[in-house]
Amino acid sequence: MILITGASSGLGAALAKHYHADDIDLLLTGRNSQRLARVKNTNAPCAQTVVADLSEPEQIQAVFKQATNPIQTVIHCAGSGLFGELGEQSPSEIKKLVQDNLTATIFFIQAVVERYQDQALDLVVVMSTAAQTAKSGESTYCAVKWGIKGFVESVRLELKNKPMNIIAVYPGGMATSFWQSSGKQIDTRQFMTADEAAIMLKQALTSSAHGYISDITINRKP
Repeated sequence: MILITGASSGLGAALAKHYHADDIDLLLTGRNSQRLARVKNTNAPCAQTVVADLSEPEQIQAVFKQATNPIQTVIHCAGSGLFGELGEQSPSEIKKLVQDNLTATIFFIQAVVERYQDQALDLVVVMSTAAQTAKSGESTYCAVKWGIKGFVESVRLELKNKPMNIIAVYPGGMATSFWQSSGKQIDTRQFMTADEAAIMLKQALTSSAHGYISDITINRKP
């Protein structure tokens, strides 16, 4: 079974569609009940779904309790965006950005590690190229993504002698509904689609008995 967070839209929803086509058992979670139901109906009719806010530890535990089969892969896509000049962002917007991204990811990965660190599970953490490069107008967004990157790399060191793998994914330039609520006006017509990114990521997530791909950057063509 594969658990996908942030499955109610964007890359998470696209991954659900492509894994469902391979008859893989899926557990999908997202914050928005209506969008999650729509994804289930259109992309993955056989998937299990559970609405959850991953910044709440109790709701994270409820997600895992819904799994009817052993989870072998976790793909963490959940997050939100906030763009614009720093002086134009309100404290409440910044607080929500930190909660949706950094806080939720820390709590979620903590729960995954507690449950699966002694199992051969792949934890895929989808971030952004904003975790790799500073960008004007994206200061707070870069801050939370850089924080997640540092957290992921540190947890990797803690798991060095464990069978669980953490795979960091950095997509950039993807045309999804993410931009509509981000506060950034941008032309996404030349961006890759969520479907394109999902296909590339799915192909890249291969491993062998003695190796795995630890870091994946998915860039749009210039």
